[in-house]
Amino acid sequence: MHYEIADGLNNKQDADTQKYIFNQTMLRIKNPKVSLDFYTRIMGMTLYRKINFPDMKFSLYFLAMSGDVESTVPKDDDKRTTWTFSQRAMLELTHNWGTENEENFSYHNGNTDPTGFGHIGFSVPDVYKASKRFEKLGVKFIKKPDDGKMKGLAFIQDPDGYWIEILQANMIEKNNT
Repeated sequence: MHYEIADGLNNKQDADTQKYIFNQTMLRIKNPKVSLDFYTRIMGMTLYRKINFPDMKFSLYFLAMSGDVESTVPKDDDKRTTWTFSQRAMLELTHNWGTENEENFSYHNGNTDPTGFGHIGFSVPDVYKASKRFEKLGVKFIKKPDDGKMKGLAFIQDPDGYWIEILQANMIEKNNT
């Protein structure tokens, strides 16, 4: 595979959008206990904010990779909400209350017919080491790093069946030049 800068596209950012932030990707979840365990313990994310909407019977959970943000997260609830919505690349898990009690309930993962949504992705220092860890933790694989034509990347599933790409940035360049 050969990567090129997209020709013919307007890559100049409009002055009005220079302060826009790509803030979150939202996934609907059946059971917050199971999904939060997966994204915190297995994927290493941190839960930064939970917002309940009792009148509408749903909750939002905002997670991100820890990094250096721990020291900057406000303790005050209102300030924490504003901070949450000013961060880059957060994962928003949306739980509609009661779905965890419905035995056969599930959301469409976007990768079965009709296809649509594809996956979220995590970059890791060593895709093989990460995959061994996922295997030990009982994570379901869609594709292991040496399966198929594209080597050095994996796909796993979260508890709701959403696909997660696991890649090692320098492996993609090596395998696809």
